[in-house]
Amino acid sequence: MQTNRKSRIKSIDMLRGLVMVIMALDHVRDYFHFDAYFFDPTDMSQTNVPLFWTRFVTHFCAPVFVFLAGTSAFFVGQRITKKALSTWLLKRGLWLLIAEFTIIKLAWMFKLDYSTILLQVIWVLGISMVCLAGFIHLPKKLMIALSLIAVFGHNLLDSVAPTDPVTSGIWTLLHVFNLLDLGSFQLFVGYPMIPWIFVMPLGYYFGGLYLPSFDPKLRIKRLFQIGTGMVLVFLALRAFNTYGDPNLWADQDSIGLTIASFFNVTKYPPSLLYLLITLGPSIIFLGLVENWQNYWTEKLVVIGRVPMFFYILHIYAIHVLAVFAAILTGFSFSDMVIDLWVTLQPQLRGYGFSLWVVYLIWILLTLALYPICSWYNNYKTDHREKWWLTYL
Repeated sequence: MQTNRKSRIKSIDMLRGLVMVIMALDHVRDYFHFDAYFFDPTDMSQTNVPLFWTRFVTHFCAPVFVFLAGTSAFFVGQRITKKALSTWLLKRGLWLLIAEFTIIKLAWMFKLDYSTILLQVIWVLGISMVCLAGFIHLPKKLMIALSLIAVFGHNLLDSVAPTDPVTSGIWTLLHVFNLLDLGSFQLFVGYPMIPWIFVMPLGYYFGGLYLPSFDPKLRIKRLFQIGTGMVLVFLALRAFNTYGDPNLWADQDSIGLTIASFFNVTKYPPSLLYLLITLGPSIIFLGLVENWQNYWTEKLVVIGRVPMFFYILHIYAIHVLAVFAAILTGFSFSDMVIDLWVTLQPQLRGYGFSLWVVYLIWILLTLALYPICSWYNNYKTDHREKWWLTYL
């Protein structure tokens, strides 16, 4: 198992770096693709095969973020007491919540009013860390059991729809993708808490596979067993087409779109099938790359070591580039000042480019951001005495 001088696990950093790069593709598509302003790429009645898979591959990002955040917490917990780990999780969770509502909101919208508050992936990472600060004090077997019950059973709650405004609002925070009108402001719940807050504890205990005492060959075997098992459960449940996702698959006009429909799983909130088909292959990937080391994997490792830095940087970079693209194609700066989400801006209909242009911008953007991430990674390594660097 390749590690650095601080015993970081390169395969995990590599996976994290890979999903960060893939995530950037999705956000470039949002800000630059012509069709993004007219229909969702997972809409089987309007999408095409390349567009669907461009969207599907980015489904891996959020589950891996949340799962590996739990794994990282496990590693921290090997160096400090459980009480200290709870404090560490609380501080980082609260920092992520503050960041979501300030610097990240500004990046997405280019304005900082609070008529609309977005609860997106950084919010759910933060609130999951806050919850994990308490969860780690529960018995291990109990917490794993509760998490598995939540992950495998939460789709049974899809039909729950409270009518009381207060109860409905609370339920939306817990398990509904929705825009809440709270009078003086709107709350866009993109990432409700269930099942995300139970994915992170599973990632936390997953870290046990990487203890120094765990045999590397056995670990790789376990990674393949766990990952393959998740994929097989996905295939079985999806074939029955009755449980695990509110979006059932159906025959389409072509074999390509029918296959796409089979893999068209629900992200908001994440269904059981969505989690199985994203986390399963990701765990298999960890087994495959445990001993990989080459020029390109090292680049991914660097990005994977500074995920928050890359996340913030790439949003600002994409949005700034999109402003220039909009102005150069006859739109205005104000058109790129976002109210809720960029693809929901009616004034941007008619703006955008072909999918191949999206891929070109994504590649060039990633290449441009890498040297900055490499510099920052080296800066963090050389300035470990600066406590604030651990938050970025």
